[in-house]
Amino acid sequence: MSSVSTVLSSIQNLSQSFSELAQQGVAPSTVSQGVGQFSSVMAQIQSEMSQILFGDVPSQAAVNSTQTSPVSSAPTTNSLAALSWPVVSATGATSASPTSPVGVSSNYASQASFGQRVITDAEKYLGVPYLWGGTSPKTGFDCSGFTQHVFSDLGVSIPRTAAEQSQIGTPVQSLSQAQPGDLVFYGSPAYHVGIYIGNDQMIDAPTAGQTVSITNVGNPTSIVQVQAPSNLETSGNTSNSTVVNEPTSLGATFAAATNIYGLPHGMLQAVAQVESNFNPNAVSNAGAQGLMQIMPQTASSIGVNPMDPTQAIYGAAYLLAQKLQNFGSVPLALAAYNAGDGAVQSYGGIPPYPQTQNYVKSVMSIMQGSS
Repeated sequence: MSSVSTVLSSIQNLSQSFSELAQQGVAPSTVSQGVGQFSSVMAQIQSEMSQILFGDVPSQAAVNSTQTSPVSSAPTTNSLAALSWPVVSATGATSASPTSPVGVSSNYASQASFGQRVITDAEKYLGVPYLWGGTSPKTGFDCSGFTQHVFSDLGVSIPRTAAEQSQIGTPVQSLSQAQPGDLVFYGSPAYHVGIYIGNDQMIDAPTAGQTVSITNVGNPTSIVQVQAPSNLETSGNTSNSTVVNEPTSLGATFAAATNIYGLPHGMLQAVAQVESNFNPNAVSNAGAQGLMQIMPQTASSIGVNPMDPTQAIYGAAYLLAQKLQNFGSVPLALAAYNAGDGAVQSYGGIPPYPQTQNYVKSVMSIMQGSS
């Protein structure tokens, strides 16, 4: 890990500085220079340690595999888990840190899961045109019509206008405390509302002539968190999964990988169903292998055996989380998983390939529990 090497080098430089300062007869100018070096090195150590402790540090193989298709300007979301690769043993056992603190309450977990479902549902409507007074994806949305429709999809009723919506739920004190799925408002009384997705981004219906899209959150006037329904597991379209043939033995693995990488609910299972119908021995005409249909060179670059179901699930979770971070939406991440990052970049969206377009629609349909 390059950051570790840099820290060790910095510590060695610091030790040398102390040794020089400890020598007898050191000139004042040298002492001043040593103190300056001390401050510089300590700042460097602090920066490097912050990267190690809190930054996204994937394995070197994973880093190498992504250097060919950087996306520096695409919107990202901090709702994703850190893209650190779980250790996979020869037997397929995995070891990775969960995204939530040990001992986190079930209420917190339910709220986080609900927030992810809000975002997943909202992403279905990317590209729907703005329409003042609009409340339907068939005709268009205004800002509060969009948010009301999304929460209605999940079985939660909220008021019609932005001003009314700003008065419900639990107030959030600052953007730094906001969670994905929270509502962000502008003006007092509020005249605009969006759905926070993390990393200073939101999904909203901006204004006339535009479409539902991912935009910068800016400086909201207020933020509220709409509480998850008590029957979260059975409310709303997103929980009525149409996944079939999912092996019972892999249920815990799908759930763990989803949690570790912060993926939307049901995404991995839906991909597995469309890719291979949960067949761990599947091999496509193009050479994609296993349950999650990972190409051999891609599997090699991230260090997994695609024919091992457990490793394939974790490998796919890593790749999907990476693509979600790069492209900022579920449909684009799925398109990149199917057609490659380069194709999504070249076309600025889902490529006009019938196979890829059908693939994205099929996976999204399964995730949303619709036919």
